[in-house]
Amino acid sequence: MRIAVLQMNAGIDPAANAATIVQAIADAKAGEAAMLFTPEVSGLVDRDRARAATNIHVEGDDPVLAAVRTAAAERRLWLHIGSLLVRREDGKLANRGFVIDDTGAVRARYDKLHMFDVDLPTGESWRESASYTPGDGAVVVDTPAGALGVSICYDLRFPDLYRALTDAGATVLAVPAAFTRPTGAAHWYVLLRARAIEGAAFVVAAAQTGVHEDGRETFGHSLVIDPWGDVLLDMGEASGLGFAELDPSRQEDVRARIPALRHRRAIPEVVRR
Repeated sequence: MRIAVLQMNAGIDPAANAATIVQAIADAKAGEAAMLFTPEVSGLVDRDRARAATNIHVEGDDPVLAAVRTAAAERRLWLHIGSLLVRREDGKLANRGFVIDDTGAVRARYDKLHMFDVDLPTGESWRESASYTPGDGAVVVDTPAGALGVSICYDLRFPDLYRALTDAGATVLAVPAAFTRPTGAAHWYVLLRARAIEGAAFVVAAAQTGVHEDGRETFGHSLVIDPWGDVLLDMGEASGLGFAELDPSRQEDVRARIPALRHRRAIPEVVRR
């Protein structure tokens, strides 16, 4: 199964970001991919909360979502939008991923569970919980790439989520991201390879990259990793489109050689002495 991965340097203009994704859909189809994966916050990267608020809409009114759904239907291509910033019906904000099929229908939604609230040694400070409401559930959806377990960025640091996804039958794990440079350099490769190895699953991690219009700097290095932990695609730091092949027989071989998923047990109560 051939997939495409879009590495973006998204900015503060949703229309420009939508145009980038729509072009990537066309290029992915031309490259004979069955599905395209995009990064976290594909529609808007803007740390100015007042300015960003004018570009965040309820799902039904979101122009980026409308544009990419139309393009997916026109090109007959499945699409995982890593996330868009949306306004929920209760007025609160969510960081929401979408799986869209080749008719343009939304097959699944996922609101980011874990909020990135940290103070880094570089002086960077992030408080996602100040703006966004976390989700309350996990999602696995059948796609041409396989049973897709979805997550977003900071979720990567919580292996229980990925155990739940693979327990529910996920064979591919999507980890769209906008990792900072310091955390990316330190942990991006090791955590993604660990999630692939633990779950004997393919990992597809589409990423934001470079210096953005709002001054944010992201790590790039979109990756596709196989169930043995081998890196099939590393896109470096340049924006653009990459391709990878997901071979189900590779996964079958890995799961047969090390059947760790069959050996999983419920963790008993921990007694601290």
